[in-house]
Amino acid sequence: MRVLISVDMEGIAGIVDPEDIGPGQAEYERNRKLITAETNAAVRGVYAHDPGAQVLVSEAHAAFRNLLPELLDRRAELLRGDPKPDGMMSGLADDIDAAVFIGYHGKAGTPRSVLSHTMSGRVIADVRCDGRSLGELGLNTALAAHSGVPAVLVSGDDTVAAEAAEVAPGMHTVVVKRALGIRAAALLHPDEACDRIEREVPVALAGRQNVRPLRFDGPVELEIDVLRPHMAERVLLVPGTELIGGCTIRYGAPDFPTAYRIIELVALLGGI
Repeated sequence: MRVLISVDMEGIAGIVDPEDIGPGQAEYERNRKLITAETNAAVRGVYAHDPGAQVLVSEAHAAFRNLLPELLDRRAELLRGDPKPDGMMSGLADDIDAAVFIGYHGKAGTPRSVLSHTMSGRVIADVRCDGRSLGELGLNTALAAHSGVPAVLVSGDDTVAAEAAEVAPGMHTVVVKRALGIRAAALLHPDEACDRIEREVPVALAGRQNVRPLRFDGPVELEIDVLRPHMAERVLLVPGTELIGGCTIRYGAPDFPTAYRIIELVALLGGI
């Protein structure tokens, strides 16, 4: 079995504030240990299910350099650095048997959701694929489904768990904190969070055939709302994009992977 573990940071137990997750901020270095610990719990869960497994860990936060490599379970291969193909989902391929999402968060605009955003909180207000609003969980689940890979588990706060029920019925969830606001939560102890992840991952892998993920086959009409008009102006440099509102870009993608990469490009261009 080959398993891809995509690891974000906002949904890690103990994290509630931008200062917890930004390089150079007061709490960031300490929290790198927390994100590595939850990742290791997921890796142990994979090997509990299949001792012969191969595990790819794909960094999915900020510049994709947050985990502490020397503390990562040595059985896992780490995909690190920016840019890397498919960003948060680097390592995705047809021979991957399942995807696991650790430390994920709610989509942009979700009420009472810890550090919620979509791709870039500095640029993107909403992403819609064929009219359906999606956050990172939905986008990454659909990208995995396009390769025939079921996303079997997500950990994070209770709002991302609720989102999972919408984008992938049957996906297992591990709620490591209960959101009280965008910068406040009731938290599990980090060790308890790790224990729950480790216990739930093998259960999720065993039932991976029961996940019914959102999937887009064929062309995708992509709409992206950015936060400022000047961001939209930069995005219009991309051939095929059109402005359909003061801050709304539309792009007709031939398939979902192309739509996904356009979203990544909008986040990049808009942040310049």
